[in-house]
Amino acid sequence: MSFRYLRRYTGPIQAVIFDWSGTLVDYGSRAPVEGFVRLLERQGISATVEEARRPMGSHKRDHLETMLAMESIARQWNALNGGPPTLADVDRLYAEYIDLQSELVRHYGTLIPGVIETAEPLGARENLVGSTTGYARRIMNNLLPIAEDQGFHPVSVVCADEVPDARPAPWMAITSAMHMGVYPMCSCVKVGDTPYDIESGLNAGMWTVGVALTGNEMGLSEEEVARLSDEELDIRLLRANRKLLQAGAHFVIDDLEELDDVLDEIEERLHDGGQP
Repeated sequence: MSFRYLRRYTGPIQAVIFDWSGTLVDYGSRAPVEGFVRLLERQGISATVEEARRPMGSHKRDHLETMLAMESIARQWNALNGGPPTLADVDRLYAEYIDLQSELVRHYGTLIPGVIETAEPLGARENLVGSTTGYARRIMNNLLPIAEDQGFHPVSVVCADEVPDARPAPWMAITSAMHMGVYPMCSCVKVGDTPYDIESGLNAGMWTVGVALTGNEMGLSEEEVARLSDEELDIRLLRANRKLLQAGAHFVIDDLEELDDVLDEIEERLHDGGQP
């Protein structure tokens, strides 16, 4: 007779780890897009918003390299410079991006509606609030005080330049959990607005929640969303939902105001022995 014993965590959620741009601040995740478009404009290269959004969620240096390899951008670069960008070119451009983005985030630091109303009840649930970001620490040093002045105080903030590999690797999410002293990883929920956010949470062994309306996959400001017809809004939301679900999200919500119900469902699943 042979047996296999399975060890299952059946306790509550211990921590919720949020992305920043498009999830907590910067409705529509516009600051990173503007930063990359402006950066390449300075090099005499025209990049579209769609091109700038495509690698969103990754380390911003990786994001830059991905854009430089895109067909249209690579063609323009080669025509201007006589060949592909060198490592020295990437280093120079990334340093320039850090300077540019550090200033831009000051103008995109408004909390997305519902963030404070979501974060405060998490404390009542005894859930710690962590966060991860594709921004470098120098950029976050400008953004974090703006969020704190509005009442948002995460326990942990982990930046892309503080781990060996950023998203979709799990290290930022795991480091955030480590900073908060939380384990196992299945007691954590990763919340973000890009496929990279979802993949990093899955790779960390966490529950994942995609945010569709306010993030990169919609890519619209709050004012632009308000001007959409009901039909246009439904079409765009369906597309954003599909992309996040295809990345493996366990749940997709429009905005953070819907998160509490999702956390209740996750806790029910954990109590019954469910795993991410």
